[in-house]
Amino acid sequence: MKFEYSAGAFVYFIEDGKPLYLLLKREQDTDIPKGHIEKGETALEAAKREVKEETGLEPFFLPYFSIQTKYFFYEGKEKVMKTVKFFIAKSSTKSVKISAEHVGYAWLDQESMLLQASYKDIKEVLPKVYEYVSRYEAMSKLNEDYAKLPEMSGWQLSKNFVPGEGPLNASIMLVGQAPGKQEDEQRRPFVGRSGLLLNTLLKKAGIKRDRAYITSVVQFYPPGNREPSPSEIALCLPFLKRQIDIIKPKFILLLGNVAIGALLGKGSASELHGKPVSKDGITYFPTFHPAAALRFPSIRSEMEKDLKKFAEIMKAI
Repeated sequence: MKFEYSAGAFVYFIEDGKPLYLLLKREQDTDIPKGHIEKGETALEAAKREVKEETGLEPFFLPYFSIQTKYFFYEGKEKVMKTVKFFIAKSSTKSVKISAEHVGYAWLDQESMLLQASYKDIKEVLPKVYEYVSRYEAMSKLNEDYAKLPEMSGWQLSKNFVPGEGPLNASIMLVGQAPGKQEDEQRRPFVGRSGLLLNTLLKKAGIKRDRAYITSVVQFYPPGNREPSPSEIALCLPFLKRQIDIIKPKFILLLGNVAIGALLGKGSASELHGKPVSKDGITYFPTFHPAAALRFPSIRSEMEKDLKKFAEIMKAI
């Protein structure tokens, strides 16, 4: 049996608030930009090359999303197993320069794309692509709105917005208190000393950080690394709840007292750690903040046990 590997991308453009997807036309069929992965290339590199060669576009590839399909076909009498990895890319223009192998192109909505695409795997993957694009556009709008908060009078937090990070279809969310100084400078969550410890503890528990969406109750650094005030938490909490609505996680790991109080309404890490709480179809799991685990070895030990228990609960469910 022969094996082949290809990669491609669903390229979309937002028009009147709705995504349109690029479909390329050949004499015999229609398809999205895709082709063989060449020696030494990653799947993502191959997808970017194919998009550039077949459309002239250099769109932005959405992070964290990829999906793989496999199917069999015959070349003469030889059976071939084809593996295709798909990505999503957002174009800022509808102007396309098709390659010589194509005779035309069209920007289509989801329904039209499903009708006109020639291949079964494109039709099977498109609904998942559509869902992810919807989440991406919703999160982009949320982040745009959230980042405007420092324009308010009397603002006392940093003006640097630190967006959440991770797959927008993650089954797990990690919610901390607020960014620290390193997070403020890099504009990424949990990249300082606390973040490094969190990575270590997650790895020990068998939880992959890159499969979780990581955010905080307040996404602006409180100067001096102070705890956010009740009024600052109240101002930011609606944005966190919107993030939860977009991600639709099955599990939320609450890191520390601020996250526990904001999403459960009461309690502290010392009282509730390691005790799952079911609420609105989500399993909340309270534990300590890694900053506390850095300061106190006993808390680190408890947090390590909590995360292992959290991993077991997720497997069981």
